Amino acid sequence: MAADDQAWQKLAKTKNESITKSIPSAWRLGSLPRNEEQRDVTGDYIRQYLSKEEIEITEAIAPIIVAKISAGAWTAEAVTKAFCHRASLAHQLTNCLHETFFDAAIEDAKALDDFYRQNQKPIGPLHGLPVSLKDQFHVKGVETSMGYVGWLGTFEGKKGTGKEKVFESELVKELRSLGAVLYCKTSVPHTLMSGETINNIIGYTWNPKNRNLSCGGSSGGEGALIGLRASPVGFGTDIGGSIRIPAATNGLYGLRPSAGRLPYEGMANSMDGQNSVLSVVGPLAPSVSTLQLLVKALLSREPWLHDPLVHEIPWRDDRAVTPQHQKWSFAVLRHDGAVSLHPPVKRAIETVVKTLEHQGHKIIEWEPPSHKRGLDILQKSWSYDSGADIRSAFELSGEPMAPQIDQTYGAGIKPKPPKDATHIAANNVAKREYQKEYLEYWNSTAELTGTGRPVDVVILPVRLCFSRTFAVEPNIFFQPASSHLVSPFWRDYHSSVAPFAAARPNGYLYYGYSSIVNVLDYTACTLPVTTVDKTIDPAPGPSFEPLSELDKDVMATYDPDIYDGAHVGVQLMGRRLQEEKVLAVTEYLAGLLKA
Repeated sequence: MAADDQAWQKLAKTKNESITKSIPSAWRLGSLPRNEEQRDVTGDYIRQYLSKEEIEITEAIAPIIVAKISAGAWTAEAVTKAFCHRASLAHQLTNCLHETFFDAAIEDAKALDDFYRQNQKPIGPLHGLPVSLKDQFHVKGVETSMGYVGWLGTFEGKKGTGKEKVFESELVKELRSLGAVLYCKTSVPHTLMSGETINNIIGYTWNPKNRNLSCGGSSGGEGALIGLRASPVGFGTDIGGSIRIPAATNGLYGLRPSAGRLPYEGMANSMDGQNSVLSVVGPLAPSVSTLQLLVKALLSREPWLHDPLVHEIPWRDDRAVTPQHQKWSFAVLRHDGAVSLHPPVKRAIETVVKTLEHQGHKIIEWEPPSHKRGLDILQKSWSYDSGADIRSAFELSGEPMAPQIDQTYGAGIKPKPPKDATHIAANNVAKREYQKEYLEYWNSTAELTGTGRPVDVVILPVRLCFSRTFAVEPNIFFQPASSHLVSPFWRDYHSSVAPFAAARPNGYLYYGYSSIVNVLDYTACTLPVTTVDKTIDPAPGPSFEPLSELDKDVMATYDPDIYDGAHVGVQLMGRRLQEEKVLAVTEYLAGLLKA
């Protein structure tokens, strides 16, 4: 083994072990079942390790938690300890954490309880609410590695900046001022540019509902943690679907707001300075009311005073309208002309359509300008520097790229020269023209809706199939350079999940259904609909006629037995800066589906 390999592996192993050691011994599990022995670790499985009180607390949604603490029925300390315990279990079952700071969180919770006792009122609208964070947020006292071994012990790869473990991102400051308790940071794929969550520090993060499958990415740790109800709400980021993919994969609601609605200032990122298509920050949670609570609370802090890119738009109650007492029109995208939906995703779309039709709403087919054009613009924006930023991060430690990243940025890919100002300007013009064309198409639907208005909301898939990977054991230190830990049958099957348009070994990537929202900068929220049922979601028979080899190969990856039980959701897309409306409609539909 080369000296460089020994160096990065030692760093990664030490960090990996430190995460485990940060879990109190009383909360550590003994022997763990293999993935194939215990596919689903949600619900009753994880409950067996918790007390009745801990179960009651951790399975309450955020508005109830805040109400209980604010009424004096629960203490912030008890709530925080319960979530720290459940998060510890979640990590051992799925590898979903990068940082824990339980002791600091409990001390913060005690301080909040002291404030409540002395003042008989909460400190803010999120008083005592535990909140988890994707490992892009800087939090004092802990590292931000973003999955890079070379970032350990540094500030975003740089040493001696004076910011190490003391600097905090703007949203972190806002959450603290609102009374939230921060207690952990969650796993991401190194680079952030993947729909699966994998890095050389914690290994692979699994889907807790079906550990044959990925938890999604790049906010995958958030998806797994919240999917196990080990966090009532968390914040992720989204530049190609990275909030919505993990949300849909884990049966959650995830909001992708338009750029400039919530503060991104002071966060770590890949390709920082690429401004054609901006990454945005947004919440993931088990209920829409939780998303509404968090967005309202953050906007009440006037974040535009501290983040120059945030629009001065407070929460607007008058925009949070629903179609409950009037006829609305919805559009549905069943196929983007490139790749077909897997059977359970198709069933989810039809379930939502039929539910709305039963309520008397109008449904029209969505036939917008070519999504391929929009996705080409997005892909160009991701390659302005020809991967220089990402490669430099790996060069800090000499660590290898995970297979999901290597296909796009690895040594086998010959770098092209970075794009010059002329090329970047041309791509920005193309984006503006595409957005204008899409906008006018949306306006034109007023002739079809029967309401006198254009379509209110568009229903479309988040992803057309599922992330599937094999032969990596959970809870081991993952070393891509070691053949005994990496099977030659490494497979990653995901389509509208990862921000890459390239074939990978034994699978294909197609990200069109999620990433188009980012190009348009529209607001979108996921809606959990159903789970895969192998008895009613069989694989297509010989009558299936693929449009292309890509379409054929993606459909061939569908296996009802392997996917059985996995969450399936859709996304609801509104126009730019329509967060209030999209959340209200999502809550309306969620109620109909549950009824």
